[in-house]
Amino acid sequence: MGIRNTVRDYWRLLNQPAKYLSLGVLTLGGFVAGILFWGGFNTAMEFTNTEQFCISCHEMEMKPYQELKPTIHYTNRSGVRAECADCHVPHDWTFKVARKMEASKEVWGWIFGTINTHEKYEARRRELAEREWARLKANDSLECRNCHNFEYMDFTEQAPRARMMHASSLATGEATCIDCHKGIAHRLPDMTGVSAWQQAARHFENEDN
Repeated sequence: MGIRNTVRDYWRLLNQPAKYLSLGVLTLGGFVAGILFWGGFNTAMEFTNTEQFCISCHEMEMKPYQELKPTIHYTNRSGVRAECADCHVPHDWTFKVARKMEASKEVWGWIFGTINTHEKYEARRRELAEREWARLKANDSLECRNCHNFEYMDFTEQAPRARMMHASSLATGEATCIDCHKGIAHRLPDMTGVSAWQQAARHFENEDN
């Protein structure tokens, strides 16, 4: 009887008229509106992850996209291509939303033409690159690891210096992908004063010699 009375009470509550509509209709309407909003929100967010959207502004199409096209991330023997969001947007939904909120300030830069010319872009290339390197360093190169996994790497197929660096990173956990793979998809800025880069460059130069 208690359950029956509870169900009856809820039914009366939902059937109780509001000023113009019953509470049940309002609840159902709110539920449907929530679904539509959620679906629209996710659709819009996923659209902003597409390459079409990323290069729709002149600044991105002019520089980063053109620099990506000659690289192995764009064209390779397997035909698996990384798009902008694969490297610059986390795949996990929570972190993806946070990244979108952080990137919203880029709209401000677009409105005021912060990097809308070749000269402006080159002047800020180092700043833009370091900001992205720091983000990847902080999350242990998460976007890289979404596709590349040490467990599935055949070290015997790698060049000696790459095999050594990957084995060392796997053993110590001190380095992450972006520490060595700066400039893999876009042209490097002036690296003067970047000691870690200079050390790696000297190491590779000595090994090649």
